Amino acid sequence: MSFLLAAAAHAQIDTLREYVLGTGDVLKITVYQNADLTLETRVSEAGTISYPLLGSVKVGGLSVQAAEKVIADGLLKGNFLKAPQVNIAVSQVRGHQASVLGLVNKPGRYPIEQAGLKLSDLIALAGGVATGGSETVTLVGTRDGKAFRQEVDLPSLFGGAAKSDDPMVLNGDVIYVDRVPSFYIYGEVARGGQLRLERGMTVMQALAAGGGLTQRGTQKGMKLHRKDADGNVKIIEPTMDTQLKPNDVIYVRESLF
Repeated sequence: MSFLLAAAAHAQIDTLREYVLGTGDVLKITVYQNADLTLETRVSEAGTISYPLLGSVKVGGLSVQAAEKVIADGLLKGNFLKAPQVNIAVSQVRGHQASVLGLVNKPGRYPIEQAGLKLSDLIALAGGVATGGSETVTLVGTRDGKAFRQEVDLPSLFGGAAKSDDPMVLNGDVIYVDRVPSFYIYGEVARGGQLRLERGMTVMQALAAGGGLTQRGTQKGMKLHRKDADGNVKIIEPTMDTQLKPNDVIYVRESLF
């Protein structure tokens, strides 16, 4: 067991060392057996830090490991130290963040502390989808200088879908969880009003969700009002197997007999 714990800790350290430094990150830099070179500093807007003996050093855009090498090489080439061993710890992550908004339990901005952070990881950090939240999550950001948007179906994702369906989250991305879609039912039903639209829900299931027909209600002559892509309302005479769409409105008539 101790071997497994050690292996997990080592893997976590390797992941943190792959973190790419960005503007605002706070770094603690130490050099083995050279306490006078210990420094806590913040990465500037230009992606640089000011380090003793070396002056301005460009670290923005570098991994932690690469930044350590840059400083060590500078100390070595400047003949300040013969074999410098530099260690950088990221005290505060400010350079790479993503936002989780909408119906999650803990909305806000979250640091991207490791390379390869996935959408599911960030949803988990935000406490998961809150009550009333949709099962479809939207990821918005920029990829290769172009606007990027992807919708992710969480049940399919956690149900064993391919890993490619769980997109990587990058700096500046926004994850949004909308309200769960709903439909409306009124007329001769026990409980009319706005109800939650379940996946693949049919008119028959909608009637059941509305408590069923009243004694005066009838399945005959029901009307379904649905908006098209242009916002125009179309009136449909549905069957019991007709699948509903978000914001559909069902009207149940009163029986004439």
